[in-house]
Amino acid sequence: MALLIMLGSLFGLMLVGVPVAFSFLSVNLLGAWLFMGGEAGISQLVRNSVGSVASFSLTPIPLFVMMGELLFHTGLAFRAISSIERLIARVPGQLSIVSILGGTTFAALSGSTIANTAMMGSALLPEMLKRGYHPTLAMGPIMAVGGIAMLIPPSALAVMLGSLAGVSITGLLVGGIVPGLLMAIGFLGYVVIRSSLGKNDTGEQQEEPQLTRRQRWWPFFRDVVPLLGIFVAVVGSMLAGWASPTESAAIGALAAVLATLAYRALTIENLVRSLLETARISVIILFVLVASTAFSQQLSFSGATSGLLSVVSDYGLTPFWLVIGMLAIILLMGCVIDQVSMMMITLPFFMPLANAAGIEPIWLGVMMLITMEMGLLTPPFGLLLMVMQSVAPASVRLPQIYASAVPFLLIEGVVLAFILLLPWLATGLPGLMG
Repeated sequence: MALLIMLGSLFGLMLVGVPVAFSFLSVNLLGAWLFMGGEAGISQLVRNSVGSVASFSLTPIPLFVMMGELLFHTGLAFRAISSIERLIARVPGQLSIVSILGGTTFAALSGSTIANTAMMGSALLPEMLKRGYHPTLAMGPIMAVGGIAMLIPPSALAVMLGSLAGVSITGLLVGGIVPGLLMAIGFLGYVVIRSSLGKNDTGEQQEEPQLTRRQRWWPFFRDVVPLLGIFVAVVGSMLAGWASPTESAAIGALAAVLATLAYRALTIENLVRSLLETARISVIILFVLVASTAFSQQLSFSGATSGLLSVVSDYGLTPFWLVIGMLAIILLMGCVIDQVSMMMITLPFFMPLANAAGIEPIWLGVMMLITMEMGLLTPPFGLLLMVMQSVAPASVRLPQIYASAVPFLLIEGVVLAFILLLPWLATGLPGLMG
């Protein structure tokens, strides 16, 4: 009954258009009043909410967000993409490959799926459509590679998942590297094969100016390699055991500031803009964390979590099939709601089930991130589909955007299957940490 009241109220509020965070806040107030003793329960809810965001483990979130905002607003990310484009000039499907390589590079520096897709779409999509690229090769890679930012450190969503689920944040951040790179390789393979076989899919190839070897490689070493040093500093310090996630995030933020200063790209104006955007995004994430943590506590206190555990245990599912069921639920939810909401709704149920079944938490966490990433591309309300529609020309229709995501969704599904059958792909690097 408690479960029906809580979830029924939540989905009812969301269906009538109440924002997700406020829906959770309303349900939390209702649950505190019903299950925690009226006014005393409301007071306890306030204390628990304050405690949920007073955790030092959440500090990496604004630092990771700041890294991406600085590189975006100072223009260093665009310079890196331009250098990659020059390096692979005259290759079939050149701009599609640039979107994958550039997007993966920016994912390793920003951790923001929305920023990644918006930046790559604004920078490359008009030119790709102008040259006659097929919509699948124009929009598909940009949306698909945007989701990699959820896996490759720095990832604010991985930090959020680790904090909510009680899973090692360092393990999740490092565990997402191999799956993220596998996806990028799969995307590249698809684009190269399709560009080679379907000559008309990449339109008329522009005549590229004759460049010397130095003209091709020097911008790459000047604009890309130093920025990749930020990623190496963040991940390397965690892998070596020299720094916690918070300390490595601070190293990355400092490195990003120093990089913008070294390139003479940092001004008061873009610094203020970056800090304001960092504050805005961080407040949204922390507000959602408050609502989610309180919701989890209401479910536990009312007996809903223990009741669900007893019902599931009666079915006698093996850990493998339990994981399959969890991922299927997340994939279906990804069709209609965003990733943060999915975490807030599912983790209070999934983690007790996983702990009771002895499921490896980092392995499960990485697969949940991959499945939520797939949700970014699933119709009708995949977040990156909506972002692409906002930056695409008016002539591009929504069904075209849906169709362009399908091949890349299949590739992500194959990577997920590999992680499911070969857990060491997700747990191998975390196991090597000092």
